[in-house]
Amino acid sequence: MAKFDSEREAHKAWLGLLQPVGLVVSPPALVKAQAVLSENVVELQTTLQGVLTQPTSIGADVAPALLDFPRFANEVLGWSVEDLAGAEGGPTLPENLAVPLPDYGETLLPNYAAVDSLGSGQPLLLIQQVETGLNLDAPPDDSKKTHGWATSPHARFERLLRDTQVPAGLLLNGRELRLVYAPRGESSGHIGFPVAEMLHVQGRRILAAMHMLLSENRVFSAPEKHRLVDLLAESRKYQNEVSTRLAEQVLGALWELLRGFQAADEAAHGNLLTLDPRPDPAQIYGGLLTVIMRLVFLLYAEDQGLLPDDPVYTRNYAVGGLFERLREDAGRYPDTMDQRFGAYAWLVTTFRLMFDGAAHGALHLPARHGQLFDPDQYPFLEGRPPGVPRVMDQRFSPPRVSDGVIWRVLESLLMLGGERLSYRALDVEQIGSVYESMMGFDVRSLPGRSIAVRPKNVVVDLDALLQTPAAKRAAWLKEQAECDLAAGAVSTLKEARTVDDVVVALGRKVAPQTPRPLAPGALFLQPGEERRRSGSHYTPRELTEPIVYTTLHPVLQGLGPKPTPDQILDVKVCDPAMGSGAFLVEACRQLAAALVTAWEDHKCTPRIPPDEDPLLYARRVVAQRCLYGVDKNPFAVSLAKLSLWLVTLARDHAFTFLDHALKHGDSLVGLTKRQIGAFHWNPPEDDIGPLFKGISADVITVANWRDKIQALGEVPYDERKDAWTKAENVVGDVRLVGDLCGRIFWG
Repeated sequence: MAKFDSEREAHKAWLGLLQPVGLVVSPPALVKAQAVLSENVVELQTTLQGVLTQPTSIGADVAPALLDFPRFANEVLGWSVEDLAGAEGGPTLPENLAVPLPDYGETLLPNYAAVDSLGSGQPLLLIQQVETGLNLDAPPDDSKKTHGWATSPHARFERLLRDTQVPAGLLLNGRELRLVYAPRGESSGHIGFPVAEMLHVQGRRILAAMHMLLSENRVFSAPEKHRLVDLLAESRKYQNEVSTRLAEQVLGALWELLRGFQAADEAAHGNLLTLDPRPDPAQIYGGLLTVIMRLVFLLYAEDQGLLPDDPVYTRNYAVGGLFERLREDAGRYPDTMDQRFGAYAWLVTTFRLMFDGAAHGALHLPARHGQLFDPDQYPFLEGRPPGVPRVMDQRFSPPRVSDGVIWRVLESLLMLGGERLSYRALDVEQIGSVYESMMGFDVRSLPGRSIAVRPKNVVVDLDALLQTPAAKRAAWLKEQAECDLAAGAVSTLKEARTVDDVVVALGRKVAPQTPRPLAPGALFLQPGEERRRSGSHYTPRELTEPIVYTTLHPVLQGLGPKPTPDQILDVKVCDPAMGSGAFLVEACRQLAAALVTAWEDHKCTPRIPPDEDPLLYARRVVAQRCLYGVDKNPFAVSLAKLSLWLVTLARDHAFTFLDHALKHGDSLVGLTKRQIGAFHWNPPEDDIGPLFKGISADVITVANWRDKIQALGEVPYDERKDAWTKAENVVGDVRLVGDLCGRIFWG
C-alpha cells in the first residue's frame, strides 16, 4: 500500500508542476494503469535536444523549437512510420478527419493522426501543428485574418476532435506540446508540456511524464484498458470521489454563509434577516442556497472559458480573482479577516453584471437574465427589505458579510485536499450532486444552546436535553435526532450537569457543522424529514447514459432511418421527479446528438453563432423545445434549471429559457379541465355546466401563448419571458381553482 501511495504522490507532484486545465489524467487512474515515471531521463533529454530546431545565432533570445513532429514521434516517443498517418512514408490521412465549416469558408484538418496500425486502423490521436510561437488560446489578429473562423487554435482543435469523435490529440506551436482531451458531449481538458523546459535539469520530471503518456508503449502497445485513450477515460470516473468530498465541503460553506449573514444581521440591528414582519425562513435558506449556486456557476463558467478573460473582468469581477486576493490577504493578515469587508460587495457587483450584462472597451458580458442572478428574487442578499425592488443606478449598501466568511466559503469551493480544484473537470451531473448535498434543509433556531449530532446532523437543544430526566436523556436524543450512544457515553450523559458535560458525553457524535454549541436563538440548518429518511443521492452519468439511451433509442428508431430535424424536435421528454435534472441533462445530450445528425443527413445545418458549435447549439434548441420536468421541491426546480443552463451555456448568449418547461408541483396530483370547471374531482354524469366559466377559453389562451414560446426560436430571453408571463397571468386563476379543489379532496 505504501508503494501505491508514493506513486500517487509522485504523479500529483508532476501534475502540480504543469497545472492542467480541466481533468486530463488523474493520479488514481495512472496508478491503476501501472504508469510509472522513469527516474533516469538524461539520455532522453539528449535525444530530444537532437530533434529540436536550435536558435540560428549565438545569444539569440529564442528557445529551441519542436518543428519536425514525425522525427520527434519516431526518435523520442518510439513511434513507427506505420503509426503516423499523414507523415512521409506513413499511411494516408483518413478522409473522415476533415471537418468542413461552410459558414466560415474553410475546413478543419489535422496534420497527422496516430493510428492503430496493428488493430482496427482507427485514429487514436489527432496531431495539429500551428505557426511557431502562436498563442494557442488567443484568437488571430484581425489585421492578419481576412476570412475563416476567428477563434483560437485551441478552440479550433477541440472542434476538430469533437466533430471527428477522436477524443484526444496533440496541439503544438513549437514551444509547447499540448495534450488535449475533448470527448464529444463532455467537458474538455488539456495539459501543456513546455518544450525548452524539458531540456533542463528542473524539467526532467516533466519530460518523464510526457514520455510516460505519449510513448509508443502507452499509446499503441499497452495492455487492454491501459492505453492512453483508456487512461484518459478512466480518469473521468475518479471524479465521483471528488464530487462526494466537494459536496461535504459545499454544505459546510452554506453553514458558514448562514453564520456570516447572521453576523451581518446583528450589525444591522436586526434589520436584515429579522425584519417585521419576519421573512419566511425558506426565503433565508433559498437566498443563501442561491449565493452558493451562483458561485459554483461562476467558477464553472470561468474555468470553461465562458466568461471574459479581459483584464478588467479578471481584476475586478472574477470569482477566481477574488479568491486569489483573499488568499493573499489571509496569508498576510490572518487575524483581521473577520474585521474587514469588501469581498461580498465584489460578489454582489458580479452577480448584477451576470444578470444585466455589461460592456467596457474590449470587455463584453451578455445579459444572462434567468432566475439565478435576478437581484429581486431574494432582496435581502442586497440588504433590501422583502418586496422592495432594486432601482437601477441607485447606490446601495450590501450586507456587512466579512471577508473572512467569503474567504472560507470560497476555500471550501475551490480547495480539495490542499489542491486547487478545476471546475472544468466536472461534468454537469457532478455539479448537480454538489448542489444536491444542500437540498432538504430548513433554517431554524432554538431557545437554548444547541449542537448538531451525527448521523443525520440534526441540531438539538442542549438545555432542553439537560432538563430531561437523566434516565431518559439517551432515549430523548434517539427520538429527536436518531442518535445512538455507546453504553459508556449513555452513563456520562446521565451524569451531565452542564452543557460542556453534554458535549463531552456526545464525543464523536458532534457533527463538524457545529464544532462548538450555538448560542440561544442562533440560526442553523436543520435537515427536513424527507432528507433524514432518504438523504441526498448522486445520479452519476454512468447510470443516466444507458437508461436514457435505452429509453430514447426505440423512439428515435421509430422515426425511420434518417429522421428529419423537425421529427427529432417533436420528441418530448418529461421527468416527473427531476431532482437536479440529471436525466434531463443526458436526454438533452442524446437528442442534441441526434439533431446534429439529422441536420447533416438532410444538409440543413443552420447558421451556428460564433460562440457555439453545432452540438452546443443543438442542445440549446432541444432544451427549449423537447424537455419538461416537475419536482415537489422548489429548490430542486432551480437546480434542474441550473444543470440545463450549464450544459447549454454559450459564451455570448443569455440563459436558455426554461421557465415554461420545468415546474414546481406534484406530478402525481392533478385535475382535468372538466374537473376544475365543475370544482369536483368526480364531476356528475349529468352535465350541469361549469361552475367556473371560461376555464376552457383560458386553457386555449395559455396553449396559444406556450405555442408562441416554442415558435419564437432563438430570440432575446426577454421576449420569451414576456410570452410566458402573459400565459402565467391567464392560467393563475385556473391553477388556484384546481389547487383549492385538490386541497379539499386530499386535505
